[in-house]
Amino acid sequence: MITFIIALALLILGYFVYGAFVNRIFGPDKRPTPAITKADGMDYVVLPSWKVFMIQFLNIAGLGPIFGAIMGSQFGTASYLWIVFGTIFGGAMHDFFAAGISIRNDGESLTQTIRRYLGKYINWIMLALTVVLMLLVTAVFVSGPAEILATLTPEWMNAYFWMGVIFVYYILATLLPIDKVIGRIYPLFAISLLFMAVGILVSLFVKWPSLPEIWEGWGTKYDPSPIFPMMFISIACGAISGFHATQSPLMARCLKSEKMCRPVFYGAMVTEGIVALIWAAAATVFFQENGIIDAVSGKAYSGAMVATSISKNWLGAVGGVLAILGIVAAPITSGDTALRSCRLILADLFRLDQKKVGKRLLITIPISLIAMGLLIFSLSDPNGFKIIWRYFAWTNQTLAVFTLWAITVFLARERKGFTYLVSLIPALFMTAVSSSYICIAPEGLGLTQVNPFLVGGSCALLLLAIFIFKQRQWRQQQKR
Repeated sequence: MITFIIALALLILGYFVYGAFVNRIFGPDKRPTPAITKADGMDYVVLPSWKVFMIQFLNIAGLGPIFGAIMGSQFGTASYLWIVFGTIFGGAMHDFFAAGISIRNDGESLTQTIRRYLGKYINWIMLALTVVLMLLVTAVFVSGPAEILATLTPEWMNAYFWMGVIFVYYILATLLPIDKVIGRIYPLFAISLLFMAVGILVSLFVKWPSLPEIWEGWGTKYDPSPIFPMMFISIACGAISGFHATQSPLMARCLKSEKMCRPVFYGAMVTEGIVALIWAAAATVFFQENGIIDAVSGKAYSGAMVATSISKNWLGAVGGVLAILGIVAAPITSGDTALRSCRLILADLFRLDQKKVGKRLLITIPISLIAMGLLIFSLSDPNGFKIIWRYFAWTNQTLAVFTLWAITVFLARERKGFTYLVSLIPALFMTAVSSSYICIAPEGLGLTQVNPFLVGGSCALLLLAIFIFKQRQWRQQQKR
């Protein structure tokens, strides 16, 4: 438990120390934000800062800090280190600048930011990855909550029934103004999710389990996969996630002051890191007591099974139900904003004004049908969900790579000194992770004999060389 307590303290300290440092680099000022200058009553709407925080937190939470942390805990206490340092130096900084850059450029979407700082050719790759990720998120964040809801309701309300209900909600939340549905119900869902995390945290202190300490080794490693790069893909939303960069501009369009970027965006990611850390510790206890194979079915425990069991057994009947509803709310409230982000990205691409419902439907209906198709595939094939989830995980982290490099270019071109190092180092690391993963993963090239460190390191060094070359060009242009 000592390692867990130190990790928890570091996350909180990271917000106040490194968060303040990142905020100073960005330099928020009193300029009018897009929520004021481009107010349209649909997507650009001023909301109270506390509400923007709650919505941002739910947008980015999803299944990642729960299911991802549960899967990541199978790598031992190495997961604690990744959650802590990944959140402070990677994820929170990543989310903060994704929002800040959007605000400074009239609330532009992530793909527009990539085009601005990495060029139009990279932007087309990024655009394809972003749209694919949004559709994957919409699909994979349906089945999990639907399965849990089916266990809490009458038999006729099975998982398929709830999938249909969730998709109808997705479409409504995508079409209606952001303050009509999302702005009203998200704070309630956020409270339930935070209640769940606090409840599990208190239970950990009451139980005071014998968790492995970092100085004693990595603890029991259940997952046979190599820690690098597999763990860094498994724990995405609880450390760093490209999906967050698509959500930050969404809420940047609702912020009334740049000075709220740190508590809203850096703070929401740190909060998510805390949730992930709590679930990683709770899952460690679960696996210590039960192993990773269900004795009844003979199959490996799924994230949903572990989360449901912990909630019911640790928090009692009422607390367990509230916690489970929090687990359900998190992915649903990421899926709907994923679909909404996809609509806005495509609207920006095709320059379709979104004030009229007809034009919103023109985009929403096709992307909803594609997402439904992905969901049907995941249900029809025994390994369908697993395949979609893995592609989601890799696409998610690859998106983070592009975002980090865009932030690095932004800082290198518009800031003095070596402030770009705050994003350059995470960009190099995530480049190594994503490139090595796609080479050795079964759903990728499957090159099991290739050294992941060599592949990842080579790709990172190549992009570093390109960055240094481009940086010299920018300096020469500035002197002219």
